[in-house]
Amino acid sequence: MIQAEQLHARILEELDLSRDIPDEELTELIHRVLDEASGREYIPLGKKAELGRELFNAFRKFDLLQEFLEDDEITEIMINGTQNIFLEKEGKLIRSGKRFVSREKLEDVIQQIVAGSNRIVNEASPIVDARLPDGSRVNVVLGPIALNGPIVTIRKFPKEAITMKQLIRWGSICREVKEFLVKLVRAGYNIFISGGTGSGKTTFLNALSQYIPKDERIITIEDNAELRILDIPNLVTLEARCANLEGTGEITIRELIRTALRMRPNRIIVGEVRGAEAIDMLQALNTGHDGSLSTGHANSPKDMLSRLESMVLMGMDLPLGAVQRQIASGIDIIVHLGRLRDKSRKVLEVSEILDYQDGEILVSPLYRFEETGEKDGKIQGTWRKMDDLVHTQKLLAAGYKEV
Repeated sequence: MIQAEQLHARILEELDLSRDIPDEELTELIHRVLDEASGREYIPLGKKAELGRELFNAFRKFDLLQEFLEDDEITEIMINGTQNIFLEKEGKLIRSGKRFVSREKLEDVIQQIVAGSNRIVNEASPIVDARLPDGSRVNVVLGPIALNGPIVTIRKFPKEAITMKQLIRWGSICREVKEFLVKLVRAGYNIFISGGTGSGKTTFLNALSQYIPKDERIITIEDNAELRILDIPNLVTLEARCANLEGTGEITIRELIRTALRMRPNRIIVGEVRGAEAIDMLQALNTGHDGSLSTGHANSPKDMLSRLESMVLMGMDLPLGAVQRQIASGIDIIVHLGRLRDKSRKVLEVSEILDYQDGEILVSPLYRFEETGEKDGKIQGTWRKMDDLVHTQKLLAAGYKEV
């Protein structure tokens, strides 16, 4: 049985590597090699077309990864060395029957991906975050850290930006909560989106950002540019940079936030807060940049507040009470997302930060998702209104009479 790697070697023999080969010329060469092979051994037409795609992807794109990247049903790709590839489809993990033919080929693809994001990964620096041209998030871990590596994890994002209308159709949020949050965004409330891994924080942030007034100046700050802010003419996108081979040239999220404050933004959007940059983000929220947005990992709104406290203390030695006051005055609303046991993603709670009092940040739940049962394996539920918004000044200033 003719294998793709045999054909790959034959094409390499024919290629003139001293010059750039146009796609058309490469395609012709692939077809000629396939025709020669089928003359020696029968290859079904379907198999021949599949081999042609695999060979083209091996030379021009991301090898066998390309097939997974083009499959819209796949949301996550997990490569555990050359032997195992796992895919997430509809929230379920499945094992792929395909694998890389060699460690060298997998490492070539990794270097191709990482170079496209202007990042570096090698044995001296074996961990890196990168992104693909379509915005998909990539994490790479090489040996000697990964004993069965190289390990590649790719979180894919939909080709088209997800809208609130789609989230309502999927049951991730109800119309009432959506309309409430839209008012808050337009009125300039500072909103923090929390949730666990894979709960849909970036997707929800993108959907919510579509309601930012179009005449404002927005600055986005991310480790890897993943946000898709649509229809904002005055948009500045900043991305952090890792150190080079000499260990210099690093640009951190903290530096980008401080720089953004000098760029006259109306709102600042920090893709995700993970560490000491939390203090800089809070200072931005407390210096007149109303309507700013960010996300963070946590299991509940209160857990998010505790994590923010810890992250701020990583960046600055302050009394805990001072940190809590900064959080209470800077963040207006926490939207907490979750991934339920049926793999669906939902807004689980919308909470208002009321005040700092007696050594504690006071939080009031406004909406909460409550389960009512299951139907056809899907969790059913409703969003119950828990309390009214207390701080209505921004809504009133924005012209909303009904809160």
